[in-house]
Amino acid sequence: MTPALSISHLRKTYRSGTVAVEDISLTIPEGEFFGFLGPNGAGKSTTIHCITGVAEPTSGKIEIFGIDAVKNYREARRLVGLCPQEFNVDPFANARQIVDWMGGYFGMKASQRKERTDYLMERFDLIPHQKKQFRELSGGLKRRVVLARALVNDPKLIILDEPTAGVDVELRRVLWRYLTEINRDGRTILLTSHYLEEVERLCRHIAIVSKGRVVREGTKDEIAGSTGGLENAYLIATGAEPDHVAGQ
Repeated sequence: MTPALSISHLRKTYRSGTVAVEDISLTIPEGEFFGFLGPNGAGKSTTIHCITGVAEPTSGKIEIFGIDAVKNYREARRLVGLCPQEFNVDPFANARQIVDWMGGYFGMKASQRKERTDYLMERFDLIPHQKKQFRELSGGLKRRVVLARALVNDPKLIILDEPTAGVDVELRRVLWRYLTEINRDGRTILLTSHYLEEVERLCRHIAIVSKGRVVREGTKDEIAGSTGGLENAYLIATGAEPDHVAGQ
């Protein structure tokens, strides 16, 4: 079966000479809920930018359901929904407009956009808030809106970059429920998060990156099942100081 995402020896060097990604290779099967972990500056965001066309790889290959993400960017991008960490939306637009406009970006007809937006407003309990300006919404509602926007084109691969950042515990659990349902519907999810509890709760497979390389990869049970759990495995893999690691 063709994997949802295949990354082979990805490298990204910026004009300044900064090497953001040294050598990352990953294969994510269709239907997987995949955790992509690492400290700030490890290369996670740059990898996502390369997948979604924001940045062009220096070398290596990225395929989305077998489609070259660089050579056939438009075709590959239609298969991806991106939920970024930052709220890159018009703060004066309302929730419904934000979702609808993204449908226009993907070339969806007005009737298609309306049908899909109606569905997403209901799916994420946004109907009472759909005419409110984005700036008026709570943090949790804002997260729902950008998640709905990421799904407007009914993508097969969904990339979630810190999707619950700044959300309180109760709302985080609501978002977890939505994400679990989306994955159960057959969508492949790539998740980055600094909340290790979130990763343990949602993901079945995990890759840990550090300094632009994958330093550990395996099933959640393999990584979190070791002494000290996922947190300890993460600290060891990313080169934490010995006194921060259990048993040291």
